[in-house]
Amino acid sequence: MIRTLKRVEPVQFGKISAAIYGLMSLIFVPFFILFAIIASFAPKAQNAPPAAITIGFGLAMAIFMPILYAVMGFLFGVIGAWLYNLIAKWIGGIQVEVE
Repeated sequence: MIRTLKRVEPVQFGKISAAIYGLMSLIFVPFFILFAIIASFAPKAQNAPPAAITIGFGLAMAIFMPILYAVMGFLFGVIGAWLYNLIAKWIGGIQVEVE
């Protein structure tokens, strides 16, 4: 049986997108921490910041990156669902086969 997806609720889709993007960003957090630690041991130029600032920046990015990704996922999810609804009115929705 083929059904047509005619409309997507933008806010609900935004919440789902925020959760997915936020969770996916957690994959990168260990790498940010690792690279910050490695960068703190790299030879420094004369005007380079101290190692504590380098590690601190990496840890701050590791904390704020999932939040930033979730916010961006929500915004782009809402915009994407709104665009889908607009276009689906003109040319029809996505057809899916269900049992």
